Parts: sequence; C-alpha cells; structure tokens
Amino acid sequence: MNRPPAARLRLAIRGAVQGVGFRPFVHHLAAELQLAGWVNNGPQGVSIEVEGARPQLESFLLRIAAENPPRSFIQSLEASWLDPLGFTGFEIRASEVHGDKTALVLPDVATCSECLREIFDPANRRFRYPFTNCTHCGPRFSIIESLPYDRANTVMKSFVMCPQCQAEYDDPGDRRFHAQPNACPVCGPRLQLLAPKGEAVCSGHQALLETARLLRAGSIVAVKGLGGFHLMVDARREEAVRRLRERKHREEKPLATLFPSLESVQALCEVSPLEQRLLSSPEAPIVLLKKLASCDAHVTPSVAPGNPNLGVMLPSNPLQHLLLAELNFPVVATSGNLTDEPICTSEEEALERLQGIADAFLAHNRPIVRHVDDSIVRVMLDRELVLRRARGFAPLPVLVRGAAPGAQKVLGVGAHLKNAVALGVGDQVFISQHIGDLETEQAHAAFRRVIADFEKLYETKPEIIAADLHPDYLSTQFAQKSGIKHVGVQHHLAHVLSCMAENELPPPVLGVAWDGTGYGLDGSIWGGEFFLVTHEKAERVAQLLPFRLPGGDKAVKEPRRAAAGLLHEMFGPPALGWQDLAPIAAFSPAELAPLKVMLARGVNSPWCSSVGRLFDAVASLVNLRQQNHFEGQAAMALEFMLEGIEDAGHYEFPLVTQDEDPPLLLDWSPTIAAILGDLKSGASVGEISARFHAALTEAIVETARRLGQSRVVLSGGCFQNRYLTQRTVTRLREEKFQPYWHQRVPPNDGGIALGQVVAVRRQGG
Repeated sequence: MNRPPAARLRLAIRGAVQGVGFRPFVHHLAAELQLAGWVNNGPQGVSIEVEGARPQLESFLLRIAAENPPRSFIQSLEASWLDPLGFTGFEIRASEVHGDKTALVLPDVATCSECLREIFDPANRRFRYPFTNCTHCGPRFSIIESLPYDRANTVMKSFVMCPQCQAEYDDPGDRRFHAQPNACPVCGPRLQLLAPKGEAVCSGHQALLETARLLRAGSIVAVKGLGGFHLMVDARREEAVRRLRERKHREEKPLATLFPSLESVQALCEVSPLEQRLLSSPEAPIVLLKKLASCDAHVTPSVAPGNPNLGVMLPSNPLQHLLLAELNFPVVATSGNLTDEPICTSEEEALERLQGIADAFLAHNRPIVRHVDDSIVRVMLDRELVLRRARGFAPLPVLVRGAAPGAQKVLGVGAHLKNAVALGVGDQVFISQHIGDLETEQAHAAFRRVIADFEKLYETKPEIIAADLHPDYLSTQFAQKSGIKHVGVQHHLAHVLSCMAENELPPPVLGVAWDGTGYGLDGSIWGGEFFLVTHEKAERVAQLLPFRLPGGDKAVKEPRRAAAGLLHEMFGPPALGWQDLAPIAAFSPAELAPLKVMLARGVNSPWCSSVGRLFDAVASLVNLRQQNHFEGQAAMALEFMLEGIEDAGHYEFPLVTQDEDPPLLLDWSPTIAAILGDLKSGASVGEISARFHAALTEAIVETARRLGQSRVVLSGGCFQNRYLTQRTVTRLREEKFQPYWHQRVPPNDGGIALGQVVAVRRQGG
C-alpha cells in the first residue's frame, strides 16, 4: 500500500494569537497528527511550517481555525503548499523580532476558573497567591514592553522563575507552557502594605489581611491592580463613602462597586443573562445594572446618588478575588486619582498624588507599563454597548478594509473629553485605552505617553495625524506642533464614521451625530447634526435649530444657562424676567443682569445646535438640575424620570425648510412651548421627559423619511441614553429603516479617534 505523498504547509496567522496559548495549541495539534515542523511568534502574528502526509496537513489546516484557544481569534490565515524539507520532530522556535509590528496585543484577561481553584486550594503551591495566572488569563497589555509577546519583552523579565515554574513554562503539556507572566510565591511578585508616608507595614498575605481589616474599619485604601490603583472603601458605610468623595473632589458622579460574587450582585440588582455573561466574562467590565429596592440598605445611596443604576464589577484578578473573599461585602473601587487626572500606576506616584486621600496603600513589586482603567458597559437592545473602552478591550483593533493608498499609517488623536487615540496600520486601527479628559497637565502628559507608547509598541511613525477642528483642544494643538502633516476632521463627522467603521458599513448612510459639544465648520457649537455620507463626500443635511448659549463653556456646567438661551430665542428679553420659571428663578439679580446683556448683544453667547444642551435646558425647565457636577448629569436625571412611564405621546418637533439649500432645521420651539404648557397644567416630570424623548425619536424618523436614506447610523454621547436609543431603533425599524449603533467602540468621544483615522483614509491622505 502506497503512503500518501508528503508535503509542507506554511501558515501566516494574524489576530489575537500571542499570549493566549496559541503556540502550545499548535504543538499539541501537530503532535496528535504526527506532523513535523515548527511554530514561532513574529511581529505580525504567528508563523507555522508543518509537513507530513497531505490528509493530516489538510486536517491540521481545518482544525487550526475550528479549535483555536478560547481567548484567541484569527483575523487572517494565509496558507501556502510547498515541497517538504525533511523536518524531524516539531519545535517552538525563538520569536522573530524584525518587520512591521502588527500582531495583536491581547488585553489583560480576568482570572480563569483553573487559576481561581488553585488560589483557594490549601494543598496547591499557589494557595492565596495574588499573582497567579496561566496562558488563559492574567496581565498582557499592562505588562508588555515590546512585540513579540515573550517574557523578555515584559516586566516579568526581572523575575527569574524557580525550577518548578520553569518546568511548567517549558512543558508543552502544561497550561502554563509559555505563559509569560508565570510566577509563584517563591519567585514572583509580592504584596506590601504601605503607610501614608511610604513606610512598609507588612507584606505577603498578612498585607492582604491587614487591608481587609482597614476596609472593615472604614478606612480608604489605595490598592494596586493590573492597570493602576483603585481607591477602595466599604460601600455600606455612608460616612466612609462621603469622606472618599470629599477627599477625591468627586461630588456626585457615580462610583463603581466591586462585589465578592455574582450571587451577591443578584441579591441587590436586576441581572439579565447577558449582563451576567458580561460580569463573568474575561473582559470583566463595570456593568451598569438597575438597582433593586433592597440595594440601598446594603450599598449606601451616596455611591450613586439619585441614580437608579449601579456600576458593578466582579473581581478580575487574584488579588481582588482574595480580598473580596476575605471581606464578603461590596466595596467602592474607583480609579486611584484626583478628578480629571489619570490613574496612578506606581507606588511613588500613588504616594505623591493620593496623599491625603488614601489611609494606606496595598502595593506590589510588579511594574505596570501603562495605565489601564476599568471598562464600562451597559446592555442595550439585547447587546453590549461599551461606554468606556479600556481593560479587557484595549488595544484590540477595528478592521477597516479598503484603505486608500498613501494613508497607511494614520494617528487619530481624539477629542478633548473622554480622550483615546487610534493608530491605523494597514487595515487595522488600534484603539488605545481610555485616557480621559485633557483638563489637567497630568492628563495631557498621559495622552502624550500613550501616543509615544503606541509608536514604540508597533514601531510605527505616523505619516499623518488626524485631529479635531477645535483650535483650543490640547489634542489638536499636539497635532499642529508635531511637525507631521496633520488633517482636521469635523467632530460629528468623526462620530458617524466611527460607527460606520465598527459596523463595517459602506456608504451611503444617513449619520445622526448628537452630543453636547463639538466645533462646527462655521465656528459655532454643533451637536444635533445629520450627515449624508456617500463614497464621494459627507454633507450636513439637517441640524437642530440653533440657539445662543450665554456664557459659552459655563453653560456646560449650568443647565439654567441653556434654558435661558432657549427662552430668550423664543420670547425675547422679557423671558429673562419670568421668575415663575425654574431656570430664571435659579439666577440671582446680580447674575441675571450680565446674562441679559450677553444675550441682547450676542457677546460670549455662541450659537449652538447641540441636542446635549437641549437636554440640559429641558432638565432646567422642569427644575431637575440647574447646576451640573459632572458631564451629562442633567440629561441623565431626565432619563431617570422615565421609570414607570408608559407611552405618553410625543411633542412636535417639525422639520423646517430654509430658503437656501440644506441643512433642514429641527425646530424645538413647539416642544418647548408644549413643555411650558404641561408645567402649568401640572403634568409630571416623568410624562414631560417621555414626550420629550419621543419627540426627538420622531424627529430622527421624519428626517430619515424626508431624506430617503434607508440606513441610519446613530452616534454621539446622547446615544448613551438607553431610552432614546432603544426607542429610536425600534421606531426606525417599524418604519422599515435599517438602524446601526455602537457596540464595542464608545458612542461618546472615546470613539472619535477611530472616526478621525477613517476620515483620512476616505480622503486618501
């Protein structure tokens, strides 16, 4: 009987294939099929050559894609059939270090079930070891210094493995085979509890026990995690949470809560099957959940004041698992920073910047290469919507096919708020972790570090930098001073292009970009825009009817100013004397006098077409909020009033055709007039909110109908609002339109950088 002829199969695999046990998987598969050859990591991914009988090679090729490790995914697999070379045996070769670096760096991955069992098993050598990991879990993005992903290119190179760990690392049959952060209590990182001035109190497991004691007593402890420090405090203690807010200068913005178990979450919050999956997923994000009536008795209301939702997460690393198992109650786990600053990543930084906030510091000696916040997700329309993209998601790319020639390497530097950057290399756009608002020098320094870090990690220098048009944004100024060709991209068009890219949606589409603030092409403040995007161009075809914002940027923090601008636009100067209206009554006579002058003369009162500011104005009119303590607070309060309200009808929001060409105008004045009438007749705030939200939805549907475009893209911060998004999608579908919205890229300004890169690609550089 003749043996099947031998052949050689060469594979080039790109995707999330480094740091996930991919090479051990290939080794096992080759051994099972009795194939010879080799596998290695390279700057672009994984390379494989195997040879043997043709049937076995064909089976190998099919099973690579079907059986790859659970945390991996394959973006492309290029196969070539060649003549055999006579390989004997199968080996894992040393990694290649030359060539363009486009391999996917895997995000940090939550503790797997096998490692979890080990840290709670008294008979296991990793019992209570807070740095336990394997190829299925543990740090990746936060510890890698360069590609390819090998131990020598991570911070773990300074920890020499003991004989037992080395044996695991070298054994193809062990799940720690080539697990780069592999360590144990003998050879790995160690915990240390520090007093406020940095002196060591205790170390090892005793440090964890002492931390638990401090938290039970109401102390605030800064705890070093995978991507930076968390500030932790007992979530049950009102006084302790208020003290944290005072020290952190965070008045009312919700705080994230870390629970010990899924069961403890289910006792206090509504948890759908999809929300349960998210909480327990390898990404382990903060998930926004609806509180049950019993929640306030176990998590003090000051954790999320006036909010029916709670930001909840489960332990994502062994240290958190061990600490929460010791405590067995929920703790606040908020970013270790002052408001508007990036999180601290080193002990020295934490001791300096968190002085006066934390009563103690639970630290460790594994360095953090880059800060990575917790991601935030909410479930909307039976799928996830990422609101903050960081741990678990960054820096995975979005695949943008068909890049125009001459614009292969593009850096998008994002916006001013919720900043993230994006680097386009070939068809991949790598999106950074959340950086935050560029309000402080520390945040701006973090922004510059992330850009330099991306350039170093992928050994790429951008040919073009794409930036927002706003001249005062620090990100825009960075692009202008870079010495590299830079291109301005309109803020709201970037929103639309970001959503199109994520949904792999080619033109034509009608893009709806609604948010709080964005610099318009005419120098005014945009935020209620509709774009018709075709292959040839992107044209603004409709917008919210403009009104003035007295005080400019001050209006972002004072909804009463947006309301005053609306009333002045509708009724003229007399409206600013109507003390029976909540926004006018909220001003003192001394504050009203200059306001009247500003609006009468148009001084420091820019025109605005922002739906976000319209939300603020309505919240002010119904007296929900006259001052914002954090971005979007008034709009959130208006959304929260919808609880228990059935369909209450909708206000009118007519489309007005101008004498000239587009854009069409969405006229808010009938809605405001109807709200004032409802207030006089005693309608509830919930009914008014429902009719207002429904009016916005109908305006989108009518605009799509008028413009005749079946595919409608929804982007911008306003579409973080669950009610608005769900109702809009439902109504568009009812009217036979095809709606698209965000999933794994934020609809807020965290998605702007992706859209900027796509805009340059559309222009061809």
